[in-house]
Amino acid sequence: MPAIVRSEFALALNQVATERGIDPAVVIETIKAAILAAYRKDYGTTELETLAVELNPDNGEAKISKDGANITPPGFGRIAAQTAKQVILQRIREAEKQAVLADFQTKVGSIGTGMILRFDGPNMVVDIGRAQAVMPPQEQSPSERYHLNQRLTFYIEGIRETMRGNEVIVSRAHKGLVEGLFKREVPEVASGAVELRVVAREAGGRTKVAVFSNQSGVDPVGSCVGQKGVRVQAVISELGGNEKVDIIQWSEDIHQFIAAALAPAKELEVKLNEKKKSAEVYVPEDQLSLAIGRDGQNVRLAAKVTGWKIDIKGKAGSTSDAGKTGQDSKESPVDKKEQTAQVEIVQPDLSVVQVSE
Repeated sequence: MPAIVRSEFALALNQVATERGIDPAVVIETIKAAILAAYRKDYGTTELETLAVELNPDNGEAKISKDGANITPPGFGRIAAQTAKQVILQRIREAEKQAVLADFQTKVGSIGTGMILRFDGPNMVVDIGRAQAVMPPQEQSPSERYHLNQRLTFYIEGIRETMRGNEVIVSRAHKGLVEGLFKREVPEVASGAVELRVVAREAGGRTKVAVFSNQSGVDPVGSCVGQKGVRVQAVISELGGNEKVDIIQWSEDIHQFIAAALAPAKELEVKLNEKKKSAEVYVPEDQLSLAIGRDGQNVRLAAKVTGWKIDIKGKAGSTSDAGKTGQDSKESPVDKKEQTAQVEIVQPDLSVVQVSE
């Protein structure tokens, strides 16, 4: 059998198709369409329906015919070769972009490291490996100050279609960042022995995490905290070092769960209204500022974690407007303990929760 000698065009076409995962037939058809467009542009014909292009896949020779007659202009081969090169490069870029987007589509909902490349108006462009992602203003943490070449951990929120095409969106404010960091730092969470039931976050301020153990003998709170708090401190450091993290144990007893969610406040009395799914919590006067939090943040996050509307009242009988589920609240004086505590580890204590029917 005689050896088949292929031209540089055929070798290049097949090599590109193999490496990039592009069908050679698709590339050839695209080249034909581009050659036809180039002919129309240079020679001003509009009779596209009567024109046909023949392209030899072995040597790249192109011919234009009209009604079966060859009308290829002299020297048109150079134009055809240049057009073929541009089309192949364009196909490569499109194929690579689609491959990258398909790869990151599987990573949506996870975390990854990246480096801030530049500022594009209010947006930030982040290098996340094979692609560049965008972090819009609403996905930036208010307490953080970003700078060029800063390497951080980001939450891959999704892929959005914009005027510039599809873009990978990353976030530093999403609660998924906290979940991903705990999975990375706590082996029990990664293995499923400890479950993060609910995560409520106000980026840059405070996060409350309700944890539950699926395995007997495993302390969910202790697992997330780690020895001397090393695990949760690693999470806080990744969040910028200024965000407080409350770890509470999830409980089916809603009295106990609401009391735990309002930490660091203690000695709470909880009254429930099952029909309205609301709770009145009576707090000692010296614990009011802790229960409500700055601008009602603590009680607002507790309501998100429990799913109940929470009204904070002083045990003396006075109602605090700032304590209604943390909404429409004014800034209240914050106890020194609230200002200095970086991590509040909450273990429910039934002895301090007075249940009233």
